[in-house]
Amino acid sequence: MHTLLYNCLIMCFLLHITTARAQNDMELVWADEFNYNGLPDPEKWTYDVGGHGWGNNELQYYTEADPDNVSVKDGQLLITARKEQYENNVYTSAKLVTRGQQAWQYGRIEVSAKLPKGRGTWPAIWMLPDLPSLNWPSDGEIDIMEHVGYDPGVVHGTVHTEAYNHMKDTQVGQQIQVSDFNETFHEYAIEWTAEEIRWYLDDKLYHSFTNEGTEAAWPFNKAFYLILNVAVGGNWGGAKGVDENIWPQQMIIDYVRVYQAKP
Repeated sequence: MHTLLYNCLIMCFLLHITTARAQNDMELVWADEFNYNGLPDPEKWTYDVGGHGWGNNELQYYTEADPDNVSVKDGQLLITARKEQYENNVYTSAKLVTRGQQAWQYGRIEVSAKLPKGRGTWPAIWMLPDLPSLNWPSDGEIDIMEHVGYDPGVVHGTVHTEAYNHMKDTQVGQQIQVSDFNETFHEYAIEWTAEEIRWYLDDKLYHSFTNEGTEAAWPFNKAFYLILNVAVGGNWGGAKGVDENIWPQQMIIDYVRVYQAKP
């Protein structure tokens, strides 16, 4: 019994040292600590706008710079999905992107977030390639965090490529349980190199995806930009319907930090 406990303590210590060493080999290259009030910093964030379903039959209209859907207050970013009529949609929300402002090839991306709850919510922290036009899925997608409200507490980390994507039901992902997802801030992170992408929850490694050496499996050799959004319904988020009595719902972001290898 004592030997087992000792071995567990040694493994935990080594994991802590490994993570600390990985971060010490990197430097902070971009961040938003949200230490201001108002709308998100326009030098860091822009918006995807519209209500056409976004390829997933989603129900929300993403507004642009509307403080009812996105604001920064008391050191936190608030993305709010609401039940309200807007054009042909009955929900509104916001989708922030760093496209056109900043993109990164490799590094560690960290987002501390508290997630919304309820059937029909679909918050996501994810990345797409910074290209003039996108050919999905062959250009790649990195899902740092996704959560669907009908399956509370199950957080997903996934990649989509030409070889591995949900249209073929071949997507490569892993899940981890986060019981207090809507009550406590947790850090959702990836570490991305030329050889591998690794997913972390509060510095705990729970998933990895390795470069197989083919473009169909690994399109992650170019710069990607970051996306923060709360969708409503959709093919996955609305697979078991939408509870009309839970709105508004928020994803609250405490910080976003990007590290890359030191020169």
